Amino acid sequence: MKEENKNYIIKYLKEGRRFDGRKIDEFREVEIEYDISKSAEGSARVKIGGTEVLAGVKMAIESPYPDTPDQGNLMVGAELLPLSNPEFESGPPSIDSIELSRVVDRGIREAKAIDTKKLVIEKGEKVWSIMIDIVPINDEGNLFDAAGLAAIAALKTTKFPEYKDDKIDYKKKTNKNLPLNKVPIPITILKIGEYFIVDPSIEEQKNIDARLTVTTTSDGQLCALQKGGDMPLTSEDIEKMMDLAILKSGNLRKILSGDKK
Repeated sequence: MKEENKNYIIKYLKEGRRFDGRKIDEFREVEIEYDISKSAEGSARVKIGGTEVLAGVKMAIESPYPDTPDQGNLMVGAELLPLSNPEFESGPPSIDSIELSRVVDRGIREAKAIDTKKLVIEKGEKVWSIMIDIVPINDEGNLFDAAGLAAIAALKTTKFPEYKDDKIDYKKKTNKNLPLNKVPIPITILKIGEYFIVDPSIEEQKNIDARLTVTTTSDGQLCALQKGGDMPLTSEDIEKMMDLAILKSGNLRKILSGDKK
């Protein structure tokens, strides 16, 4: 059955289209909504077609990591709920949820998106910790891109809570923004047969040969790569996938900046 489904998908790709009517390199409609949570320091909702992901940012004051005493902390967690996809199960983090959180974390961390040195209150003793929680509400494919975009959108809206006399008042937000240096955007490219597609649907994800999530900054700097799928990729494949990812990341940046054209 899987081979039949894959052949059906490839049949459409040979005609330069996909079975949902899109072009090979076409994203579904992308929507971003900011400040969806009053209790979070920053939050956002991202929709890519029928895929919907929420991201929230919480801040706390903690000890720095031993190997980075002069930097604040960053943690990313993802919870895949059964309500978003019947294949997800309740309980401890699954391999898929761990991979999702690590892809988002690595993109933000390796891009040095947050100036973590500005999160230090007392070197080696006290720093701000940034915790990003990602929760898909509906999964119709391409959670990597939706989650990465939602995390960045939430970080853009993040405001420091009031901190006075060694106490945090989470009910009062200041006008101080999180120190963001860069905006990393992940784009996931699938290889099915000899074709490369963006923004995969659930059905397309189930029939891949290989997957590559490419995270880049606005200047085209490569931050992170995440390979998936059973088949290997040639250097030529990777080059083509990276070029396509960089091209498509520009479109998402425009949407993130408020330009929907």
